[in-house]
Amino acid sequence: MGNSRRVWWCLLAGAMIASAWGFSEPARAEVSVSINLGPPPIIVSQPPEVVMIPQSQVHFVPDPNIDVFFYGGFWWSPRGERWYRARAYNGPWGVIERRRVPRAVLYVPRDYRARWERERHVPYGQWKKDRVRWDKENRKAHKQWEREREMEWKRGEQEHRKDDMHGDRGRGYGKQGR
Repeated sequence: MGNSRRVWWCLLAGAMIASAWGFSEPARAEVSVSINLGPPPIIVSQPPEVVMIPQSQVHFVPDPNIDVFFYGGFWWSPRGERWYRARAYNGPWGVIERRRVPRAVLYVPRDYRARWERERHVPYGQWKKDRVRWDKENRKAHKQWEREREMEWKRGEQEHRKDDMHGDRGRGYGKQGR
């Protein structure tokens, strides 16, 4: 019985020392809150007019304050280095990797507004009703349009790289992340 009593006293003394040591140390707590709001949301408050890029299946919203395209059943919008995608013009918008953005959208020329500003601005309701038919009618022409835009885009990228090498950065390339 002497050994068990001694063990009990040792355990009790150890517990008292551990508790005293724990109480003498100041309590420390850390709280870390990180909220990444990202860029301002893409807000399209009312159904937009839509302009169809001739010989393609890409459509754009003619509002000069934001780049919004429609292609392949989705709305696409570049914001700085990021791209966003939505099923409906009014969202919800989600970030998407650039490599998942269709080539047809990436290859829209940076001066698209100036090139096609005189094209017909179609009210959203009419566009929604006729879009599928227009896309079917333009299917063959779209393939050719995409090849031509790809070649033009690659030439522009080569010129841009050449300008960067010579210190002429950012000359006339608009606000899009393309």
